[in-house]
Amino acid sequence: MGRSVTSKITSILLTFTEGSEHSLTEIARLANLPISTAHRLTSELASWRLLERTEDGLYRAGLPLRTMGAADACPPSLQERAPCVVDDLSAATRCRARLGVLQELEVAYIEKRPGPHPVSAFMPAATLPAHPTAVGRALLAFSPPSTVEMVILRGLRPYTPHTVTSPDRFRRALAVTRLTHVAVTRWELEVGTSGAAMPVFGPGGEVVAAIELSIRGLAHELQPVMAALSIAARSLSRELAGEARPAQPYRPRHPLMTVPESAAPTG
Repeated sequence: MGRSVTSKITSILLTFTEGSEHSLTEIARLANLPISTAHRLTSELASWRLLERTEDGLYRAGLPLRTMGAADACPPSLQERAPCVVDDLSAATRCRARLGVLQELEVAYIEKRPGPHPVSAFMPAATLPAHPTAVGRALLAFSPPSTVEMVILRGLRPYTPHTVTSPDRFRRALAVTRLTHVAVTRWELEVGTSGAAMPVFGPGGEVVAAIELSIRGLAHELQPVMAALSIAARSLSRELAGEARPAQPYRPRHPLMTVPESAAPTG
């Protein structure tokens, strides 16, 4: 009698012990499976994040497996958690959600637009300017003063007539964000598009990322999404600090994380 699918999947998962990494050929050999079968099942396990591919093409146990039943597991990395959080935030608010990190005074980011498309990946060529975006200001507000001054010295380019280009006004906007932990921009990068962002902090309390939601108008569409944005940013900060180690991908379970259909923005 042939082996069941459950048996084949179990044999693949059992090859990953104590942080081991394997190539597809090694997985097939250790699990005693044909290469084609190992490839099909390994790809499916990776789509469920039970396995992950490293930069050099090897496979390793994904976050759910590493944290399952391990009270002393290491906190997850930003790269592991960010796509899940951005995906869920976009689904909950029906807005474009972004997570960005500072990269040489620009913002490298991933994003999820409403709809079936997956979360984008960090791409070296895909960056946003920091000063006219909410995600950039949330990052700069908690960055060293020298970083802020470098951004100002480089020039606050006017992308639209609404872009803040005065250094004093820009510093005041960052000061407000430091007090409120919320950065808001209106039509500063694109006319007709506003943004709200909150910082994400790492284990040492330093800012490591920011999460942004794009909305059409601040007057009526900001408040309905702020609870979801706050929960996402704070939950990710706690996870990165090791205060929360979910065994399964992040899913918003707080009642405020769900935005009523009538209140959700459409842009």
